[in-house]
Amino acid sequence: MALIKTLRGKNPKFGKNCFLAENATIIGDVEMGDDCSVWFQAIIRGDVNSIRIGNNVNIQDAAILHCSYQRAATTIGNNVSVGHRSIIHGCTIKDNVLIGMGAMIMDNTVVESNCLVAAGAVVLENTTLESNCIYAGVPAKKVKELSYEQFKDTVVRIADSYNMYAGWYEDSDTI
Repeated sequence: MALIKTLRGKNPKFGKNCFLAENATIIGDVEMGDDCSVWFQAIIRGDVNSIRIGNNVNIQDAAILHCSYQRAATTIGNNVSVGHRSIIHGCTIKDNVLIGMGAMIMDNTVVESNCLVAAGAVVLENTTLESNCIYAGVPAKKVKELSYEQFKDTVVRIADSYNMYAGWYEDSDTI
């Protein structure tokens, strides 16, 4: 069972049909929509500010979601994939976004809908990423526009696949 911890009178809240891996950690002022998954060693720490997560969001292995005290909450829209070992900190990520493995999204950043942030990218504070684009690099820069084919093959496919993967664990046993 995942570590779900009440802190400062705030209880994490979950929608319907959410998968929480056994060693995921969810703390404090966290609200998650329906059909979400939080994978192994992921941490969602709503201890210093709020974290709001929409529907059909997957937080992959060892990802960290946090925020800044009295400065920046974290908000994630619908159909978002947060890649393995990513750091999401005090920012807004809108709908239909893929955050690649190991990417960092810093305080007061807005990632508009239909974006892809490449693996290893670092999005600096106070940045706005425009819709329908791919961003990569350190610091992250717009690389090109995201075609419909790329969008469907990456953002949509990955978000949908994680619901299927979560279903595999419904009947699994721990030894």
